[in-house]
Amino acid sequence: MFIITKYTYKKVKAPAGRHVMPNTYSQLYVQIVFAVKYRQNLISKNNREELHKYITGIVQNKEQKMLAIFCMPDHIHIFVNIKPAISISDLVRDIKANSTKFINDSNWVKGKFSWQEGFGVFSYSKSHIDNVVNYILNQEEHHKTKSFKEEYLDFLKKFEVEYNDKYLFEWIE
Repeated sequence: MFIITKYTYKKVKAPAGRHVMPNTYSQLYVQIVFAVKYRQNLISKNNREELHKYITGIVQNKEQKMLAIFCMPDHIHIFVNIKPAISISDLVRDIKANSTKFINDSNWVKGKFSWQEGFGVFSYSKSHIDNVVNYILNQEEHHKTKSFKEEYLDFLKKFEVEYNDKYLFEWIE
């Protein structure tokens, strides 16, 4: 029996009475949404592409597949094909921590940049990939008629996610 590790093949002997699975197969597509702390408009159009590339690198270094990403000035949408080897919470934690450091080290904002605590995550079937990618890539147009708050609450309702208003993002009205 062979087990594939990152770059090599190793022959291993399965423990008596146990079968070693050489691979795990999955098809998990999730959209992750989170906001800039206090919903401040801190992500400029000038820096957006560089931030997209940086966050895509984080996702790829975690061996996940980026399908779409778009940063609005006050929030971000990330659509990934995620493998079950990593938890969504761990992936989001790493994206937030590393991108915060990157933004602060790049001096893109006066003061200190940070993301709000928490995030939304919504799952999709393979048949929805094109629609979700188009939705994410057209965020600027979409937000001409709908606020982030309206959009986020619509997601929670559409996906029938139970929530407490007390623990939603801090909204700027």
